[in-house]
Amino acid sequence: MLDELLGRAELKARIEELEEEKRHLERRAEAEEERRSEAARKRQEAETTINRLEDRIEGLEERIERLSGDDETEVAFRGIEEFHGERREEILSRLSSFETGPEGALTAMVHDDVPDAVSDALGDRSALVRRAAPCLVCLDDAGLVTVALAPPTPPAAFVEWGTGFRLDRSWFTPVEPTWVALVRSDLFALGIYDGDAVTLVDEVESDVMGAHSKGGFSQARFERRRDQQIDEHLDRARSVIETHVEATASEDDTESGEGEPPVPRNADVVVLGEETVLGQFTDLAERTATVDATGDPGDALRSAVREFWTVRLSLL
Repeated sequence: MLDELLGRAELKARIEELEEEKRHLERRAEAEEERRSEAARKRQEAETTINRLEDRIEGLEERIERLSGDDETEVAFRGIEEFHGERREEILSRLSSFETGPEGALTAMVHDDVPDAVSDALGDRSALVRRAAPCLVCLDDAGLVTVALAPPTPPAAFVEWGTGFRLDRSWFTPVEPTWVALVRSDLFALGIYDGDAVTLVDEVESDVMGAHSKGGFSQARFERRRDQQIDEHLDRARSVIETHVEATASEDDTESGEGEPPVPRNADVVVLGEETVLGQFTDLAERTATVDATGDPGDALRSAVREFWTVRLSLL
């Protein structure tokens, strides 16, 4: 009665209406965010499907091109091997020791189009070079050696005839100690790779939310929280890289202690890891690459280094 006399009953009713309207708008906004998240997910799935179909189309087009001639026999690699460590040194040493007469050995770094010199030497089998690209082709005029190597850090395209094959060890493994970082959305490891062994220098592990479960956060709120955790983790990873690299760059007169790994000074930085996070490190790295490395930081870093610096050899 008193509320009605003072006009407060009408105001309270209006407040309740506004609060209900507010709750309704919040529910609509949350539902809209979830719809946008679902649309983004479907778009990513569609893009993945498109990329896969484009790869299949490209492969089929290459096969049609190979079969379009009079000889319908499909060419195939005589063999494929992946190697690293001592086996890598053995293979590179064998190729480096090959000697022939003037203009008898052809070396070509192929990224896209196959050079005429390679096509002329291999004929129909030059299709294998397109399939292996980017690759370093080594062949001689007698056909004794016909191989394609996939260097982890390939040079720019070139074609060169000589008395031997042009092989630079730095294309296949670091010739000086190199900073190597592994970055995942929940794990980071920084180490030094000298071409033989990996030494872990620093690591960061973060507690990032996993898959969304029923109840609790809405999908949209869950994704926002998880994205924030990942961003914080990546910021910490960047800080670790900058701290170590800048510190060693300013300590040119400091020697490593006995038993300690050689400190890379003004060295390259290679960042490996998940494709979704590598884009945030391109300004710090001379090279980035996607790898599939799991486990604790030390094991994951060694696995990433092994995967990246593994060389594929294709017999043409």
